Amino acid sequence: MGFVSDFKSFVSKGNVMDLAVGVIIGAAFGKIVAAVVEDIFMPVIGMVAPNGKMFVDQYVVLKVAKDGDIYHSLDEAKKAGANVFAYGHFIQTVFDFLIIALCVFVMIKAIEKMKRKEAEAPAAAPAGPSASEALLMEIRDELKKK
Repeated sequence: MGFVSDFKSFVSKGNVMDLAVGVIIGAAFGKIVAAVVEDIFMPVIGMVAPNGKMFVDQYVVLKVAKDGDIYHSLDEAKKAGANVFAYGHFIQTVFDFLIIALCVFVMIKAIEKMKRKEAEAPAAAPAGPSASEALLMEIRDELKKK
């Protein structure tokens, strides 16, 4: 087999397509979770943050770019070249991860529960003989009697 035909065989397998669909859905799901964290949870958490800043904008300047510089925002500090510890962004990223992990955990538990229900379901009783089979069995039984 040539390289092209091997590649076609590899790509046409169901597992590769399933993986591609999973990656695309996962990326979209990640954006949804990031939006929920950034737009819903963090503003509420940010209300307790000092200076009334959004939580993601919380930082500590470790070393100023030039003596006497004062930065009013994280972006301003980064643009000036200051060395900053952006703990707000880090905490928000950890929060994103925890929510995604929780969602995946809940989905896995739901799938396991469905699989358990399928395993516990009794097997369907075998269907009785059809009408023609029943008639043939009666004829057989009558012939055995003679």
